[in-house]
Amino acid sequence: MQRLAEHLTKAGVSVFAADELSFDIEATLLPEAEMPDNADLVITIGGDGTMLYAGQLARHAGVPVLGINRGRLGFLADVTPEEMLDSVDHVLAGNFSTDERLVLEAKLIGPDGTEKSAVALNDVVLQKRETGRMLDFVTRISGIYVNTHAGDGIVIATPTGSTAYALSCGGPIIEPRLDAVVVVRVAPRTLSVRPVV
Repeated sequence: MQRLAEHLTKAGVSVFAADELSFDIEATLLPEAEMPDNADLVITIGGDGTMLYAGQLARHAGVPVLGINRGRLGFLADVTPEEMLDSVDHVLAGNFSTDERLVLEAKLIGPDGTEKSAVALNDVVLQKRETGRMLDFVTRISGIYVNTHAGDGIVIATPTGSTAYALSCGGPIIEPRLDAVVVVRVAPRTLSVRPVV
């Protein structure tokens, strides 16, 4: 982080950092939620979880996110620490392309009719709270009945999320730019229940 901040400062770029971080760098400290509104580019250093978190923050501001991978997988944050400075220089010079990703909106309607909603870049998971009990799921896609099954849960994933929990449950990897989602059951009770794209 320090090396990157120093590199950006030397290039004449204003650097913002999260106010809860303590670095000996020349940076304006802001709450994380305010950073995308004040920036032209968000750079994350971490793994795919960090990239997902930054994507949620940057989504409303329409700011691109560049991920430097310090995690284990790197499906989303795919720039290595060794490539970091060169990649940032390319972006600053305008030599980059952006990828727009599909998001899901999940809506939970309570017994009293109250609604809560959330947006997910990766996936939405419905799963059991208690062990030893199965859940019953009725799946409809665009209002058309698909099936009814019992199991431990269900994962609805975007192409971005197809390489996460959905993949570990036997789902396919979907090319990131496809306008598609995958529905994968978690430990279904019958073998005939397969992932659906």
